[in-house]
Amino acid sequence: MRAIYPGSFDPITNGHLDILDRSLKLFDEVIIVVAGTGRKDPLFTPEERVETIREVVSERAGAEKIRVDLWSGLIMDYAAKNEISAVIRGLRAASDFEYEFMMASMNREINTEVETIFMMTGQNLFFVSSSMIKELFRYGGDISSYVPGHVIKRLNEKIEREDGHAATGESHRKHKRRR
Repeated sequence: MRAIYPGSFDPITNGHLDILDRSLKLFDEVIIVVAGTGRKDPLFTPEERVETIREVVSERAGAEKIRVDLWSGLIMDYAAKNEISAVIRGLRAASDFEYEFMMASMNREINTEVETIFMMTGQNLFFVSSSMIKELFRYGGDISSYVPGHVIKRLNEKIEREDGHAATGESHRKHKRRR
């Protein structure tokens, strides 16, 4: 069985990877679909996100069962086009459930052949979100426990291009102190 794991992944976090790793035990192939960001204001372009995710997952156990793709349309259209049987959705807290339940219900109306599988992230990561990571990083916080090293590297590169200053170390902290 094949599943898709859609999201904006701006950037991918260890919480996302926790869900991915556990879903690999359930499915023959998992396709991470970098989807349109809708109302979100992304830091990385969709292409940058795909590239970063490919770097990150290439080093993981089960990498041969993972694909990364880009899609700007409805996820159910992607599922139909690619003969997908399940959509994986991660839940961090009860506050995620209402939105995800409504989305899964709508998706079911669009395509009754695709099931939505909800997975809770690990309890040590339930509070981690991509938005929180970006904010913590911008203010010099240490994000090394919450994202892979490739993401820290990409964030440093992005901030350096935006600010015109070189960010250093594992996080943006030293850069912020110099200002």
